[in-house]
Amino acid sequence: MANPRAGQFKKVVLAYSGGLDTSVILKWLQEEYGCEVVTFTADLGQGEELEPARKKAEAAGVKQIFIDDLRDEFVRDYVFPMFRANALYEGTYLLGTSIARPLIAKRQIEIANQVGADAVAHGATGKGNDQVRFELGYYALKPDIKVIAPWREWDLNSRTKLIEYAQARQVQVPKDKEGEPPYSTDANLLHISYEGKALEDPWVAPDEAMFTRSVSIANAPNTPTEIEIEFEAGNPVAVNGQKLGPAALLTKLNELGGANGIGRLDIVENRFVGMKSRGVYETPGGTILFTARRAVESLTLDRGAMHQKDEMMPRYAELVYNGFWFSPERRMIQALVDEGSKRVTGTVRLKLLKGNVIVTGRKSPNSLYDQAVVTFEADTVYDQRDAAGFIKLNALRLRLAGRMDQK
Repeated sequence: MANPRAGQFKKVVLAYSGGLDTSVILKWLQEEYGCEVVTFTADLGQGEELEPARKKAEAAGVKQIFIDDLRDEFVRDYVFPMFRANALYEGTYLLGTSIARPLIAKRQIEIANQVGADAVAHGATGKGNDQVRFELGYYALKPDIKVIAPWREWDLNSRTKLIEYAQARQVQVPKDKEGEPPYSTDANLLHISYEGKALEDPWVAPDEAMFTRSVSIANAPNTPTEIEIEFEAGNPVAVNGQKLGPAALLTKLNELGGANGIGRLDIVENRFVGMKSRGVYETPGGTILFTARRAVESLTLDRGAMHQKDEMMPRYAELVYNGFWFSPERRMIQALVDEGSKRVTGTVRLKLLKGNVIVTGRKSPNSLYDQAVVTFEADTVYDQRDAAGFIKLNALRLRLAGRMDQK
């Protein structure tokens, strides 16, 4: 019986990590669709050697292999804009996985245009958020692109079947996957996530041996590490007086935070597709940056501007989490956020101690903090008697309502 998929596409660009799933997908695309597969591997600072992915793709007969260092672009054009919005999903998650997907989708579409591909493919499952994030990005940037999502098509619905398929076709199976790992991970320069298997029960504590980017609080130093971070127009530009590029700066903060047990998070979150999932994350540098930036904002942002940002933040975070990075509404919110970030310039001093990020000082040439106004000593710039009329005017509606209640 003829394969109904054969001949549908001539060339497909696959987001390829070289791991078990995408290695099987590569072979499956060649067999099922009979098409040429172009592989794309993004270096987002995941901390893994990427040349093995190239060798695996070559062994599979791939002629066009793209391995791109996107670390600075990732931090500069995706992480930093998101941090300017102080984005936290459901009040806790710094969106480390979510923010990487639009850049991967963007570069994948660029490659598809470059090589003349008529489809793109990804390895996200039909249960997760990443399928949505990838595909919303694809369609935003190339509306007529065709998308292949093997997890929604094939019958290889278990780790065992994937391994059997790979072994039957001499596809290399990573040794750490043969014994069913207790969790799956996703990593980039901002964070690493752990999900599944042993972590699927939200009552089961994560194994200490699982963590790779931070020491435990128990093993962190007993003396604090003091650092200073400089910001210009909302973005961090230097650590301890040393000017650093975006990727180098985040790498430095990851090292400092990880050494002090900072950035671990264990949460149950609401996926866009409707289910809850338990995730454990390490985001050491991002956790430091979030606290530091808020400290500079506290000096430089007007009350109305700061509160407006705080009102918009949950919506912005939800857009990033759900995959709407390229949406008009995210761009609109970003424009407002960036306008408000123009004055966010200054330096913050912090102590890093056993999982804690403690602000000990902040200063800015754009500071709105006026000691002459706020002093508890005698002053000539604030007449305290003015407060009586201010309070009476604000109390008027409460007094009127109170009289009605008394009736």
